[in-house]
Amino acid sequence: MPFFSPRRYPVIRPRPDGRFDLVLHEAHRDALAALLGELDELIEADPTASDLRRLSPPAYLHDVERDAAYQLLAGEELRTARRAAIEVVRSSIERSVLDEDEVWAWLRALNALRLVVGTKLDITDEDDDPVIEPDHPDAPLWAIYDFTGEVQHAILAALG
Repeated sequence: MPFFSPRRYPVIRPRPDGRFDLVLHEAHRDALAALLGELDELIEADPTASDLRRLSPPAYLHDVERDAAYQLLAGEELRTARRAAIEVVRSSIERSVLDEDEVWAWLRALNALRLVVGTKLDITDEDDDPVIEPDHPDAPLWAIYDFTGEVQHAILAALG
């Protein structure tokens, strides 16, 4: 089974008290913390990096000036919110119990990470679920993409 496969056990489980058990292997926690740390650094250092373009899709496809104004007004707020979600995950990643607000932050941070990885892989809506051989140069990125999708799915099911 691949390193990033969460299918061996539930990732998150709702508790009767409204909180959630986080059941994630230490190696997965470490990997997510490192990946989210890299994403946070990239967002801070170069918010216009091409790998981040899906984090700020155009609001006005056919009006460059209006879109530039929107990106100027909303861009910093979106970056701040993303970085805050990443910080919540990084500060709670070692815990075994999360509250609902933290779980939603996990979902937002993982979504941002998955969007960036999907951009690096040049995934489009038309892409099927490709079979990637373990020795393919993009296999690690695909593993991260699949893993973050599985964790997001588990979170949504737990929030259900």
